[in-house]
Amino acid sequence: MGADASKISDALDKGKTGKLDRKKASEIAKNLPKKMAAYADAFLGEAKGDTVDMKSLFAHFEGKKIDQRGIFQAIKKANAPKAASLVFTDEELKKAAGIDAMAEKPRGRPTPEQAEALKKQKVAKGKFLDECRARLGLSKKDWSDKKMTKAIEEFKKSSAEAEKKKAMISLEPPSGTRDFFPKEYAVQKWLFQKMKETAKAFSFQEYDAPVLEHAELYKRKAGEEITAQMYNFIDKEGAEVTLRPEMTPTLARMVMQKMDERGEIRELLPLKWFSIPQCWRFETVQRGRKREHYQWNMDIVGVPGVTAELELLAAVTTFFKSIGITGKDVGIKINSRKVLGAIVEAAGVPKEMFAPVCVIIDKLDKIGPECVTAELTEKKVPVESSKMILRAMECKSIEELAELCKGKVDMTAVDEMKTLFAYAKDYGFADFLIFDASVVRGLAYYTGIVFECFDRQKKLRAICGGGRYDRLLSLYGSQKEVPCCGFGFGDCVIMELLKELKLMDKVLEECKRKVDFVVAPFNAELFGAACSVAAMLRSGGFTVDMMQKAEKKVRNAFSYADRAGATYIVLVAPSEWEKKAVTVKSLRTGGREDEDRGEEIALADLVAKMQKAFSR
Repeated sequence: MGADASKISDALDKGKTGKLDRKKASEIAKNLPKKMAAYADAFLGEAKGDTVDMKSLFAHFEGKKIDQRGIFQAIKKANAPKAASLVFTDEELKKAAGIDAMAEKPRGRPTPEQAEALKKQKVAKGKFLDECRARLGLSKKDWSDKKMTKAIEEFKKSSAEAEKKKAMISLEPPSGTRDFFPKEYAVQKWLFQKMKETAKAFSFQEYDAPVLEHAELYKRKAGEEITAQMYNFIDKEGAEVTLRPEMTPTLARMVMQKMDERGEIRELLPLKWFSIPQCWRFETVQRGRKREHYQWNMDIVGVPGVTAELELLAAVTTFFKSIGITGKDVGIKINSRKVLGAIVEAAGVPKEMFAPVCVIIDKLDKIGPECVTAELTEKKVPVESSKMILRAMECKSIEELAELCKGKVDMTAVDEMKTLFAYAKDYGFADFLIFDASVVRGLAYYTGIVFECFDRQKKLRAICGGGRYDRLLSLYGSQKEVPCCGFGFGDCVIMELLKELKLMDKVLEECKRKVDFVVAPFNAELFGAACSVAAMLRSGGFTVDMMQKAEKKVRNAFSYADRAGATYIVLVAPSEWEKKAVTVKSLRTGGREDEDRGEEIALADLVAKMQKAFSR
């Protein structure tokens, strides 16, 4: 960075703060250690506007045993760019540019006029650097003229490069988004097909909705974290809209359209709906987390008991098995918001604080109990209450939790979890389930059983999550509470998991491009004839790749067909065409074209004969 990080940190902490734009702050957050990154994410989520105040960032870290030096090391690693943009003000950087323009270093011996200009420039620069050091409370020992000048030069260079990049059209997609080339798109479609097959096997119906939603739909009840991450804007009609960050509020809106004036749903209950929508959140980009992702959602509306959760968990585990993942690879943590709510209330925490407390507890695995206690204290939760809540989070079994809750809370919710685990044994997926009292899910609308799927190697973030949300529809205006539960399953993490488990090669092989026929004309005169053969085969239900250039060299035609993944090649040559026939050669028998010249088939028999060949 040029200066000692801790010295600059002290200077900034005294009030001489810099401003950091949100994009740079996100880049820095990616380079922070895991514990620090969790706090940085939280801070960036709370920060308003397009800039982040460095002093506020440090204040956010106070009491959390986070070394400010680590932040500056992350800034250096992120090249944000270097120290100059943070430590010097815009006016100072402009002044530095003006001093640089006072004189240019000559190639040879300077003239008297040049020497005088260089002398004035040196004096001005020295005075300028002294003023900057005085403002920051630093000495020359802390930050020498040479190091300060280097920091400014690096900033100017990076700024020039940034301006140059702005002038160029980037070939990369926007940060946090993805391009899907045919190979990757085939894998994604394979994944979606497996999800759809699972949902349909459980008798779920597919639905969809616009990616553009009413911003108020999420601001009202989704929770602070999601609303801070939304891509929202005012449209040309003055409406505040957003790219949907998740699907459940949209589902609630759609279900309410099906209600009559008494609040009754005019559909056969339960509703069992699924979708695979694209969702958008401005999050810190990391492995398994993008700013756009596709999320498989399955929801059941109208079932109040745990049989609905059971059905959803059975669907999740069935999907895992269909793609080669077992209970040894992944686990599903189960808990109940009802139990946690009762414990929090018994600890003396007001009901209106329950949702904020859940958001903090949800970070327990990331930041540890000490930091959770510190954050709860910030929310005015007494230390004794925090200890009671964390004691409940440490329970390793439902039985232990039941013992802790005895006499303090209604045991109905505990019994619900016991029933769920018992049914899971009957269903055959109990090996996936784990009781975990610390799982609360961050979204504000959950009301009952919640669950979260994780990889047992603990290398990735949550694979999927969900739970019961019985009050969501009434919060949006429904005359009565409607029992609902569902889950969201992102495409990014499961792709990473397939790689971790070394299953991706098998998937790629399954998704490899497959073509039934390549039709190859021998010369330009037979191109039209080849087109008619291709059309004939397509009308028979085959996939056909037509060679766009006539190829007299048979070996070249075979090479193209093989690389295209074709099962057969159809050669349209003069001698066979005169007899109203073509030559068909299988590319999957292992023979070479010079060893097996294929079979001559009359055009009139071509489709029927090939349909018979494919049916074998």
